[in-house]
Amino acid sequence: MLSNYELSFRPIARKFARSLVTSYGVWEVREAIILRLTDTTGKTGWGEIAPISWFGSETLEEALDFCRQLPKTITEERIFSIPDDLPACQFGFESALEEMGSGEDVTITNAQFSALLPAGEAALHQWRGLWEEGYRTFKWKIGVGEIAQELKIFDSLIKSLPASAKLRLDANGGLSYQEANSWLQACDNSPIAIEFMEQPLPVEQFSQMLELSEAYTTAIALDESVATLKQLAACYAQGWREVFVIKPAIAGSPSRLRKFCQQHEIDAVFSSVFETAIARQAALKLATELSRYNRAVGFGVNHLFKEEEENWQDNFSFHQTE
Repeated sequence: MLSNYELSFRPIARKFARSLVTSYGVWEVREAIILRLTDTTGKTGWGEIAPISWFGSETLEEALDFCRQLPKTITEERIFSIPDDLPACQFGFESALEEMGSGEDVTITNAQFSALLPAGEAALHQWRGLWEEGYRTFKWKIGVGEIAQELKIFDSLIKSLPASAKLRLDANGGLSYQEANSWLQACDNSPIAIEFMEQPLPVEQFSQMLELSEAYTTAIALDESVATLKQLAACYAQGWREVFVIKPAIAGSPSRLRKFCQQHEIDAVFSSVFETAIARQAALKLATELSRYNRAVGFGVNHLFKEEEENWQDNFSFHQTE
């Protein structure tokens, strides 16, 4: 017999401490949906729907529309039949189901997190405070300004970072082929470890990224190209064997993602979509279970928000479905 669950949900918004600048533009507020499932015994499971539409997930409005049209009581069958064009909804509902009554937390130290640095010259100052907090891996956004200026900042950054630090560069698909070559040449000549360059070219330039991955020592990681499980499987089928950056909260079904990673033993780095602790715990459980190469997880982002995170479970004024 299939279990029934009472559904309730609440939209939320959190303001970044400072505008997050990427090649997509400026991001001021992170919006999401917190949901709660309650079974007939009173046990609860918490989930979070945190879409990023420009990464290939549904929009927040599409996710809200989906939640609003659901009945007050739903079944496991309904949860596992959420369509693939709603990957953030798949993750939110399935992770709530998995978390039902478990109460398990995953503890990871700052040394096991990758901390996100601000774009531009601000990175030259902010890494020191993060290093003192225990971070040893840093991620820096590139492809935001003029390449000559960014390469100059990069040169200063790698000279100032301790030799034991690791640095990841994230272009968010914002480079040209020529610019990507220039960056990878600089990375190959770096005195500190450049762990990988994330998504140097747009999604549609997969074959060129495959060429680049064979031409340089510095590894390339696919990010936007593998945003969803469907994209992940397609890139693997086309021969990608370097790093896969997986953002669980928008990848889709956790159970199917788990099966794929276990079957193919890919080199996966698990990363944040600026979710709350609810989705972060679910994502970190997957990361600890599926990571194979002892890479830092990309969840060092709490310093980017304006205020201390609320305990959404304790302060959950929600609206139930009709």
